[in-house]
Amino acid sequence: MFNLDQALGIHPLAAQLRSQRAELLAANLANADTPNYQARDLDFQAALEQAMGAGDGLRRTNEWHFALGDGGHGGVEILYRTPAQASFDQNSVDVQAERARFADNAVRYQATMRFLDSKFSGLVRAFRGD
Repeated sequence: MFNLDQALGIHPLAAQLRSQRAELLAANLANADTPNYQARDLDFQAALEQAMGAGDGLRRTNEWHFALGDGGHGGVEILYRTPAQASFDQNSVDVQAERARFADNAVRYQATMRFLDSKFSGLVRAFRGD
């Protein structure tokens, strides 16, 4: 019997995590001028390992970290980013760094989607007998 999960591997999960990370990074950029806003992110590699059951998963390293398991992030722990330089209004968003992270994440998301597209195309050809 054919197993679609096995055929696609880790890539659907990677795309979902990349999408969740894009939401967090976009929220950081949108709140760059909000006083006391703390930039958030997820540890992509740790989240992927946790979801695949290949590691210990994410652990809180500080009581100020929080998990949004019920908030639409699928149990992935969302962490506060430590600012490189403190600001007067206590906002921890570094706009240039967030833009770079967002662009990198977008490129990696596109690569994952292209890989999934090629996998689906190959499966369709296999089913048709091409």
